[in-house]
Amino acid sequence: MRSLAALLTVLVAAALVGSIAVVRRLHRPTRRWRDVLQSRFVYGVPWGSLVVIAFVVCVYLFVQDGVTNVDEPVTIPYRTWSYFYPLGMVTAAFSHAGPGHLVGNLAGTAVVAPLTEFIWGHYPTESDLNRTDAWYAAPRVRAFVVFPLAVIAVGLITSLFALGPVIGFSGVVFAFAGFAIVHYPIVTIVGTLGVQSVLLRLFYALREPISVYTAQPRPPTAPSWAGIAIQGHALGLFLGFVLGIALLERRGQRPNPVRLWLAILIFGFSKRLWAIYWFGGENTYVLYQGPGIAIVSVLALVVTLSMTASERPLVPRRLEGLFTRPERPTLGPDGGERPSIDRVLELVGTDRGDGAVTARVDRVREIAAGTRTRARDSGSLFGRGRKRTALLAVMVVLAVLAGIAIPANFLVVDETPASSESAVEIEDYTIEYAEGVQNALVSGIGIEALESDAGLESSGVIVSSDERELWLEAVSARRLSVTGEETVYVGGPGWREAVHVERTGWDPVGNDTVYQVRLGEGEATELAYESNESRATARIADRNVTIDSDDGTFVLEVTAAETDAVATTTVPAANETTTAGGLTFDRENESIYAAADGTRVAIASEETYDAVG
Repeated sequence: MRSLAALLTVLVAAALVGSIAVVRRLHRPTRRWRDVLQSRFVYGVPWGSLVVIAFVVCVYLFVQDGVTNVDEPVTIPYRTWSYFYPLGMVTAAFSHAGPGHLVGNLAGTAVVAPLTEFIWGHYPTESDLNRTDAWYAAPRVRAFVVFPLAVIAVGLITSLFALGPVIGFSGVVFAFAGFAIVHYPIVTIVGTLGVQSVLLRLFYALREPISVYTAQPRPPTAPSWAGIAIQGHALGLFLGFVLGIALLERRGQRPNPVRLWLAILIFGFSKRLWAIYWFGGENTYVLYQGPGIAIVSVLALVVTLSMTASERPLVPRRLEGLFTRPERPTLGPDGGERPSIDRVLELVGTDRGDGAVTARVDRVREIAAGTRTRARDSGSLFGRGRKRTALLAVMVVLAVLAGIAIPANFLVVDETPASSESAVEIEDYTIEYAEGVQNALVSGIGIEALESDAGLESSGVIVSSDERELWLEAVSARRLSVTGEETVYVGGPGWREAVHVERTGWDPVGNDTVYQVRLGEGEATELAYESNESRATARIADRNVTIDSDDGTFVLEVTAAETDAVATTTVPAANETTTAGGLTFDRENESIYAAADGTRVAIASEETYDAVG
């Protein structure tokens, strides 16, 4: 199988290279692609984009310790938890939750980063810089230093103003896309919606030419849109818009309004920027889809107008009189109107008959009249140009997107002592299992008119650190009930530790599961949680059987219906038998049977789990 997979990998690569070669022979452009690229890039290569990609990969491998386990990087300390935890703020934009997350963002970067770098260019023009002989104007410096540093700066901005403990390079990818869309709308849409998917599929096909999938249950998970950092994506996109608009204005260029509007609308819908959501109670999520669609549609128009609208007043002049008070003119000696400045100019001595002086005074009158007109036009909303108003709206949207995160990032997590002695303490981390505890991350800030999140509770493996201002439900109780075991990694730069979580349980016939949860470093685990007892609905010989967990041991309690007498015994081992309260219990495979007076009834089965990749 391994040799066949290698052969198929070569076949996929050969098919791709062959297709490119044939198309290249069929297509004979007037200007070669190499010449086009060399006109913007040093040696025709987007060096800055390659440096950025290498930097992100290095963060994953060496900061997140992906080099130890590429499928399980350390992620918890590299999120934007709080302004009081600088490490997370600095590294979050360049870290990733796993290999799939990393590959997805790198595929997007491979599409839009070179396009952004091409627009910006390694060879500056006079309109790009005030001084083309400055050290930062050198093509190699722009390629290897200036562009990567600019990308890092954008990444830090998306981290500092991210709402919630986000992680990932996607905010920067959206900034690339926003910058590219305002210059090449259609090319950017084709790249982000088409070429990016092609790159991803080629990567997985080369990595694993043959895959075998088995249908299996999945653990309960949140909706796909609830795992997207909508605010972070929108922040990056509008940051890219603003930077792109600034370059357009500097170069005196104007995009096609129809193409630009269509590209922004398609991009916003396809990237699910409409998915505005919040948390409800009891594992529910509230999606404001209708308002989201409306907001994306309006913002697409506003961004388009900020680059393509005219400078005519926002409100037509014929309507301005309906909303403004007319100016009171200054009257002259003859009762006619005259500007108030005329009285001042009279003192200059215009009545002396000096022609030169008179000409200068007339020029002052013209300048003063023009100044008044411009001040009146620009100083009011009615006189403000449409393009300028739309650009101001774009800036306001960017400020709002950034501003809403500031109060949340200044919050600190209340110090919460471990709820049990079984909690695992590693450095400043506390890892424990708890159910029905208050969610310290989102509780109490819901939108009451639509859905209250007051008292939102969490159940599962909780990781907290007062020093890092973090609190996280790392593994939900529902997920653990499906997988049976999980591993949580904590750490920091240069170190990592693994905490293993195991769940075992029994399902009484017709009732809730009785289970235990154990926590520990490495293979040694200790009891962390025991659920309540549960009674099987089956009755035998007028006796009820209840399964309970007592100090880490599963027990069977037999209760006589007439006397309420209770007899207890431990759950028998595999293929073993035990007795209690006049009943005989035997365990076959994963089931327990109770027998009395020739009657044999199944009362419980061992909880089973599914491996989830």
